[in-house]
Amino acid sequence: MAKVKYRYNSETLTYEKVRLGVKDYMRIIGRYSLFALVISLISIAVFTYYYESPKEVGLRREIEFLEAQLGQMQNDIDTLAMVASTLSKQDDEVYRSIFGVSRYPDHLRNPGVGGADRYKNIKGYESSEAIIETKKKISLLQRQLVAQSRSMEELFQLASNKAAMMQSIPAIQPVSNKDLTQVASGFGQRIHPIYKIPKMHWGIDFTAPTGTEIYATGNGTIRTVEKLNSGFGYHVVIAHGSGYETLYAHMSKILVRQGQKVKRGQVIGLVGNTGTSVGPHLHYEVMKNGEKVNPAHYFYNDLTPQQYTELLERASIANQSFD
Repeated sequence: MAKVKYRYNSETLTYEKVRLGVKDYMRIIGRYSLFALVISLISIAVFTYYYESPKEVGLRREIEFLEAQLGQMQNDIDTLAMVASTLSKQDDEVYRSIFGVSRYPDHLRNPGVGGADRYKNIKGYESSEAIIETKKKISLLQRQLVAQSRSMEELFQLASNKAAMMQSIPAIQPVSNKDLTQVASGFGQRIHPIYKIPKMHWGIDFTAPTGTEIYATGNGTIRTVEKLNSGFGYHVVIAHGSGYETLYAHMSKILVRQGQKVKRGQVIGLVGNTGTSVGPHLHYEVMKNGEKVNPAHYFYNDLTPQQYTELLERASIANQSFD
């Protein structure tokens, strides 16, 4: 930058030398500084708009992680809710029916929640809605589990006085079926394999190779042993007491005799294809006070809630029965 400047004098028609003072230098420095500041601010704005700082990158990853975890938690809560629902259904339709007591009151199983807005302190955020919905599901699940716990306490008290009866009630699957793939036809309207018309199927068909072991599903006494060429073929009926009976049909071999006492899990015969049957299988029925009921509701001793739900779905498929 030049230290000496010239100014034109219109009176003398000459250029005169002008020396800059401190104020002039300050003005020049100020102008350059302002220009540099503007350029810097523009550069920072552009960089910030197009590029994330390490802190921003970390925060963004943290948010993505938390959102993924929240979604997983919601899925886990839904799974737990399904299990709780299955337990409630078994409680009302099976366990309480066994003891002859009424259903657990709905107002206790699904209690309401009153009062002021419980979630006002977490409103106003971008994720508020998802968090509030999750909290509502957790709160409902907690109330349902508390009610189920109280219901089970009542049933445990009843069971402690009826241990012998509990051993007699049908409570396992009559053939080994841990993967649930043996269920071929369930309880309900099914296509008859011979007549090809819809007909009520009063039991569950388990497909299995000839010679597969068949188990008594509860303690009892062998009431019927028959060997027919039609109908149920080689079949056995067990009287369990408390109004329960079970039927095991189409056996290839019977390993018990009439009047014999049997225990739950004891082998009573082998799977076959006798009588009116289109393939090796076991036809299994459960009777309660003379009325045929869905056997799937009595497999609770050897199935988890998830397996129980899956078995009900498999057994409900409207297909062709084997007998």
